[in-house]
Amino acid sequence: RNTASFETIMSGMKKARVAIIGAGPSGMSALRAFADMGQDEVDISCFEKGEDWGGLWNFTWQTGVDSKGEPVHSSMYHHLWSNGPKECLEYPDYTFDEHHGKPVSSFPRREVLREYIVSRAEKYNLKRFVQFNKAVRDASFDSARNVFTIRTEDMKTNEVKVTEHDYLLVATGHFTTPNIPVVEGFDTFPGRILHSHDFRDARQFTGQRVLVLGGSYSAEDIALQLVKFGASSVVISYRTAPMGF
Repeated sequence: RNTASFETIMSGMKKARVAIIGAGPSGMSALRAFADMGQDEVDISCFEKGEDWGGLWNFTWQTGVDSKGEPVHSSMYHHLWSNGPKECLEYPDYTFDEHHGKPVSSFPRREVLREYIVSRAEKYNLKRFVQFNKAVRDASFDSARNVFTIRTEDMKTNEVKVTEHDYLLVATGHFTTPNIPVVEGFDTFPGRILHSHDFRDARQFTGQRVLVLGGSYSAEDIALQLVKFGASSVVISYRTAPMGF
């Protein structure tokens, strides 16, 4: 890690070179903060592997790997609504009332939340800092020089570039790799085994008997959607504690 402060960097009469990996909600918020410092003080580069920003809020029907052979990042499903009130989610500098021009319900649909997050970034013209279709393949830190070296690959042309930065912020998310437990009998189970990361629409389980392994937010929401869209039965299994309803 770079222990030098921005004041130390600036005392050397050069801009602080900041790299951000990922243009999802966290990366976009970091962009907003750094952009507010002004282009005379900081040089910002944001590398986004996808063709658009939004991160986990970008819905896709794809699962597994995408058309470029990369793991599908999003766990978003078709009928997802926010499980937390918007009053706990909104930005202090860009409220939901400002965005919509009127009061809206406390639990928005996924499309509404994505539009809100992206609109805030567009309000502050943050896209000018983002390099889309750029996958970061390697990042290393030289402690002697206090410099990060980043190697990126263009997902369209396969061109590889190496750049140097004073600071590196990783905003790639931590809910993108499915954690599938090893359970005896999985290999002989005749039905379908699906991780919630690859769940897209409850309607494909209409009339079926479903066992949900897990007792937290995803399990609760998916189980309720399964019931709503006509699964013949839904059983929830938990390891430590029930959901409480």
